[in-house]
Amino acid sequence: MTVASGVPCSVPFLDLGGVNNGLREEFDVAWKTVLDHGHFVGGPEVERFESEFASYCEAQACIGVANGTDALELILSGLGIGRGDEVIVPTNTFIATAEAVCATGARPRFVDVCPDTLLIDPAAAQAAINSSTAAIIAVHLYGQMVDPEPISAIAAAHGLALIEDAAQAHGARHRGTSAGSVGIAAGFSFYPGKNLGALGDGGAVVTSDLALADRIRSIANHGRSVSDRYLHDLAGRNSRLDTLQAALLSAKLPRLDAGNARRAAAMAAYREMLPQGCTPVSVQPGAAPVYHLAVIQVDDRSEVGATLTAAGIGWGVHYPIPCHQQPALAGRYQPGSDDFAVAERAAGRILSLPMSPTLTVEQVARVCDVLGGAL
Repeated sequence: MTVASGVPCSVPFLDLGGVNNGLREEFDVAWKTVLDHGHFVGGPEVERFESEFASYCEAQACIGVANGTDALELILSGLGIGRGDEVIVPTNTFIATAEAVCATGARPRFVDVCPDTLLIDPAAAQAAINSSTAAIIAVHLYGQMVDPEPISAIAAAHGLALIEDAAQAHGARHRGTSAGSVGIAAGFSFYPGKNLGALGDGGAVVTSDLALADRIRSIANHGRSVSDRYLHDLAGRNSRLDTLQAALLSAKLPRLDAGNARRAAAMAAYREMLPQGCTPVSVQPGAAPVYHLAVIQVDDRSEVGATLTAAGIGWGVHYPIPCHQQPALAGRYQPGSDDFAVAERAAGRILSLPMSPTLTVEQVARVCDVLGGAL
C-alpha cells in the first residue's frame, strides 16, 4: 500500500480512531443525555447496557463493573473461592487472570497450553486437579473460545466451577455456544482496544445463575443490601461501570458483529498471503473466533519485529513471559506441573500483527510483503 508519492504507508497495530470516528454522532447523543440527567454513577444507561449485553451473550444476567480484572475477582469472590483454594489457570494468558485469583487469597495453579491454538490444554488441567482445586478458568485467548466440551466435562466430573475469561472474546462462538454462556460465569473487559471497547476502563460479569449475579452485584457495590442501601450484608468493594461508559457501549454493541466479521475477513487474507515461515495460530473445528489479535509464530521475532518497525508497521507480543515466570507471581502460585514446554517455546516465537475492523486487504498485503522480506 502506497501514497501518491510512492512512499509506503504505515499500518497501525490497532486503528482506534477508525473504529470510533464513525460513531461520533451516537457518542454525542450519549454524552448529552447523561450530562442532562446527571446520574453519572448507576444511571439508567447501565441497566440498559447490562440487559443488552446479557442477551448478546445468551446469559440471564450481566453486572457492569470497573474492569475485566475486577470481573474475574468478583466471580471468584461470589463463589466463595479464597484462601486455601487453588484455581487452574493457563500460563499463557495476560497476568490479570492470575492477579484476580491472587486477590481473593486463592492460589493459581498454572498449566500448559495446546501447541496449535495456545489455549488451555484440557489434559494438563485434568492432571493438575487435587483436593484443593476449586475452579478452572478457561481463557478464550486471542478471540477464540476454548472448546467447551472437554473442559466442561472435566469441571463437572470433579465438581469444579468453570469460569470463562472472555476479555478477548466478545462475540466468539464454538459449535453454536456463545462466549459467556458456557461456565458458571464469565468476565469481560471493555478496555478501549477490545473488540467491544469503552472510551476508558470497564468490564462486566455475565451469568445465568441469578443468585450468583445478585451476590456479585452486592459485593461490587460495597456489599449493599437490596432492600436497604444503608445496610451492608456482605464484605464488599467499589467496582462499578460508569453511566457514560455504559451509554457508549450501548452505542457500539449493535456494530460488534459486523466489526468481528471484518476482523475475520482480514485474518482470512492473512492466511492466504502470509509467507512461508509465518505460522498463524490454528482454529479448532467448530470454532468461530472474533480475532481480537492476529497471532503468528516466527523463528526470529527480534529480526522480524525490527523489520516491521522500520517499515512503519505496528506489532506486539501477547505474551512474551508466561505467568509462571513472572517475578510478581513468584511464590504465589502452585505449579500444575514442571512442564510448560509449549508455552515457554511459544513465548519466544509469537508475534501479533495489525488487526482492526478497519484493516484493508491492501494493508494485509503490505504487512505480508514486509514479512516476506524479513524472512
